[in-house]
Amino acid sequence: MDLFDVDEAQAQSDRKIRIKELEALVTGYQLSYYNGEAEISDAEFDALWDELKSLDPENPILHRVGADSGNFPKLRHVMPMGSQEKAANPEQFLAWSVKHDYPEYLVEFKLDGASLELQYEDGRLVHAVTRGDGTVGDDITSNAVRMQGVVRKLPDSFTGGIRGEVIMTHKVHSELFSDKANCRNAANGLMKRKDGSGSEYLSLIAYDVWSTTGVQPFIDEEDKLRWLRDSGFTSVELYIARSAEEVIEYRSRVMENRKELDYDIDGLVVKERTVDHDDASRDRPDRQIAFKFSLEEAVSVVRSVEWNESGATYTPVAVFDPVELNGTTVQRASLANPNAIRALNLKIGSHVVVVKRGEIIPKIESSFIPDGEESVLSDVVQPTRCESCGADLVDEGTRLYCPNPSCRKKVLHQLLKWVSVIDIRDLGETLVTSLFNSGAVKCISDLYRLDEAALTPYFLNEESMQQEKKSLGAGKVYASIQSHRTTSLSKFIAGFDIEGIGETVVDKLVQAGYGTLDKLLSATKEQIASVYGFADVMAETFVHGMAENRSEMESLVKGGIMAIQMASGGKLEGKSFCFTGELVHMKRADAQNLVKENGGSVKSSVVKGLSYLVTNDVSSGSSKNVKAAQLGIPVISEDEFRKMLGL
Repeated sequence: MDLFDVDEAQAQSDRKIRIKELEALVTGYQLSYYNGEAEISDAEFDALWDELKSLDPENPILHRVGADSGNFPKLRHVMPMGSQEKAANPEQFLAWSVKHDYPEYLVEFKLDGASLELQYEDGRLVHAVTRGDGTVGDDITSNAVRMQGVVRKLPDSFTGGIRGEVIMTHKVHSELFSDKANCRNAANGLMKRKDGSGSEYLSLIAYDVWSTTGVQPFIDEEDKLRWLRDSGFTSVELYIARSAEEVIEYRSRVMENRKELDYDIDGLVVKERTVDHDDASRDRPDRQIAFKFSLEEAVSVVRSVEWNESGATYTPVAVFDPVELNGTTVQRASLANPNAIRALNLKIGSHVVVVKRGEIIPKIESSFIPDGEESVLSDVVQPTRCESCGADLVDEGTRLYCPNPSCRKKVLHQLLKWVSVIDIRDLGETLVTSLFNSGAVKCISDLYRLDEAALTPYFLNEESMQQEKKSLGAGKVYASIQSHRTTSLSKFIAGFDIEGIGETVVDKLVQAGYGTLDKLLSATKEQIASVYGFADVMAETFVHGMAENRSEMESLVKGGIMAIQMASGGKLEGKSFCFTGELVHMKRADAQNLVKENGGSVKSSVVKGLSYLVTNDVSSGSSKNVKAAQLGIPVISEDEFRKMLGL
């Protein structure tokens, strides 16, 4: 059995272990949720649920809901009370909407309480049944009749079920039950008290109906809510959107205003106008979806836009009112480029949805203008001239930049980028800046023309030099520069600071057949755009950047200043690696360099066709380990990786 077979068997074993762990966690948290003492947040529970779904889509736990404790008689439901499919963010919702392209979307508040089915015979309430396992629940009729909003006698002789959510208002919670973690926990506990005490502080909001005899008393989903109101119930809020994008905008407004509601909601329910009882009867209906809110997103107001300069590029950054995301206070987010501002229709004063979905850097996902506030908005002011050289800035949409190749700020940034990419560690930013400001270094080639004598004044004062003292610092920097006269083609190109062109991008071109500097310099925009992972904009940027830096690139190589190391025929040729977690014997960047120097390629994520995932925690339940298990990709340790290289 070779290494691949061993690793695949281990991956499958790890996958089974993780599934068992998730089954226990989901079941346990469901039990606590349905019995009134939720132990984790909805967002945390959804993450566990989604992980189990990705590992084992047909797992039976995904097709049942929780169960009650058993303090009351059991009774079957009249209506199905399963769980809904969930969208945790706009991307997931849009993916669902592509398959469910309705002329209009009926959007209701997703109430954060406890589900209850009221059963009627000839208009008279006979039973009130909790959600239970989705088919059978607790009969808590004696408690339900004490709740506000529960109608005991309907004006019509209706027979069937009415579904609603038992909620506790914020006022009741703060005044009487503040010892409970939240309104939902408090409501769950009260409604299941054996003596019924406290049920009078609860309220029912209704949202679904199904008659078991005769015709239905409504013609569609909107009419259903009208019938509930006419019958004496408080019904859920309804909004009708004409497009999926309008649903997303409405969600943003609700997120901002939900703190003003009397009760908790944790998302929206989106459905079509037509009542589809067959779909609703499934354990997880397909034609409606719960569009959830998340702890990873919040609504704020943009107060200003700053323009950060990085080399030749000017990047807009939005400054907004502080919001809490995943336990951190956030008030700034990059807007990427002028096109992003236009696409968002962003103004100073716009309300924005800020997200931080497991990412370090926050992002503005959408923007909207509340009714009546158009007059208080102002346009984002975009700079038109380079603050360094005074040249007119070029707005290409995807980039705002100074086109002057001699711009001092642009040249300095390129020098710093080169030192960083080539990894000349002893040549620090302060020294590079001093060398540039003094005129000793005007381009990349000049770095390699420096000798100890030229460097000494930056380490010793005039008196020390007159005493002919030797600078250890100057000698160390000189040696470090000279030891970096050979590099890979990918690093060489990435070091020239072409916008958006890093090592990974150049690797794709090398793998596509552009394995020499001459081939890259002569490639056309159309040829580059045809390479997987590229598009017209990036291809144009690349070709323009190569042309702009051609003279210096050729000077470095043809003059013998730099040598480009070709990696073909290496120990890792044809293999691809992705690294995750902390390495012990080397830095991740060094490990990635070793892969490239030995003919292999590095991936930033686990994708189909990846040769190995390298981690020192092979049994971890991380997303990369899980994805590798799903795709059958071997997961190896750092030591196994080192053995491949003979280290």
